[in-house]
Amino acid sequence: MLVRLKRLFRALFIVTGLLVLLVTAAPPRWYARMLAGPWNDPQGPVLIVLGADFVGDGVIGESSYWRSVYALRIWLDGGVRKIILSGDSAITRPMQSFLEAGGIPKNVVFLENGSHSTRENALYTAEVLKKVPGPYVLLTSDYHMWRAHHAFAKAGVEVRPRPFPDAIKRFGDWRHRWGVFQELLEETVKIIYYAARGWV
Repeated sequence: MLVRLKRLFRALFIVTGLLVLLVTAAPPRWYARMLAGPWNDPQGPVLIVLGADFVGDGVIGESSYWRSVYALRIWLDGGVRKIILSGDSAITRPMQSFLEAGGIPKNVVFLENGSHSTRENALYTAEVLKKVPGPYVLLTSDYHMWRAHHAFAKAGVEVRPRPFPDAIKRFGDWRHRWGVFQELLEETVKIIYYAARGWV
């Protein structure tokens, strides 16, 4: 019994080591690209930006920061008349402050700050959009776009996906590759769960 247990632990150790080596040497950028969908940078008067994480005390996390940075870039390119930030108020309010500090007028940024999941992002934003004519552009991280796009479609909102290179960019630094790989695994589990519930 003890010998069998040792062999099992040895095999687990070897498999884990090989997986870490593989992810570090050849990160699965292809999977993040597949989840992102087409990269055609669509335009539209209404930009929907999904919040992600926050550190606390009014400080947004890394993913929320980059979503805000790309929202600001899209605004500066021109054509956007309204930006809707969707997520918990602890995330969307700091994102709003960031965008306004970047020069976006206060009357352009609107908050949907009651949602706590991608499904709620879609459902609650759909209610806001009943009073806002489209077309709508959806901005979120590359690895999150597939689930977000399909959740919005299920909520009856046609959006033009505009992912940005979040996981793909972080794969560029070998120190972050294992963490990004874990995020992709978590996203895969969430996609399976959403599909099982009929939310995508």
